[in-house]
Amino acid sequence: MRKVRPLKAVILAAGYATRLYPLTRSKPKCLLSVGGRPLLDILCGKLRPIKNLEEIIIVTNAKFYGQFEAWKRGARSPLPVSLLNDGTRSNKTRLGAVGDLDFAIRSASIGADVLLLASDNVFQAGLDGFVDFCRRRKAIGVALHDLKDPRLAAGKYGVMQIGRNGTILKMEEKPQEPCSSLIGTGIYYFPESSLKWVGRYLGCKEAKDAPGYYLEWLLGRVRMVGFLLPGLWYDIGGLEALKEAGKVFRKKGIER
Repeated sequence: MRKVRPLKAVILAAGYATRLYPLTRSKPKCLLSVGGRPLLDILCGKLRPIKNLEEIIIVTNAKFYGQFEAWKRGARSPLPVSLLNDGTRSNKTRLGAVGDLDFAIRSASIGADVLLLASDNVFQAGLDGFVDFCRRRKAIGVALHDLKDPRLAAGKYGVMQIGRNGTILKMEEKPQEPCSSLIGTGIYYFPESSLKWVGRYLGCKEAKDAPGYYLEWLLGRVRMVGFLLPGLWYDIGGLEALKEAGKVFRKKGIER
């Protein structure tokens, strides 16, 4: 029987969501309601079925840390939840997504595989299939969504081209002329052996804070695979996306 490695989920929730002002001036984006439920509750619900998931680690900032403490006191999570405060108080001083991943790895002394999630995505599919796919291939994994038309990805998303076995062949962050209609969803799987690359990347002069740029840098250094998530997916980047996602998921429901 194949041994299943321990896993920790890291949810990045230390951003300031300036595109959603004034809603997010005094409230973190992932505590906004989508379809009648806080987005963070939805994300944590998606994590419950995953085998050997030991802990949920939420990275936030000094401005919103107290609100996450209040959320945690009322949360009904069957898994231990840890909160990490990255110490920042404004969009100008934020560490960025890759910086906060590095912060989590060091602060929590993570010695396990990592399932990394952006805190502003809402989707129908479960994540256990994605995690099993990455575990079998012992590779960094990226959960993908198919926009069907490459033109819809232009200048907006990380775009990927994959081979028949799921191996990522090409990756571009926000290209003006996308090579495919497959985009990253802000959901990633990192085997423990790959965590060392985060610090190395941040030590480079060309390092940028978006995960897509980090993965673009990793391509060719390690094996990476893409996994297509079925069903609906929304990136809650602005007010219109928030309204549309709430409307659709209130009607269709969100699978746990």
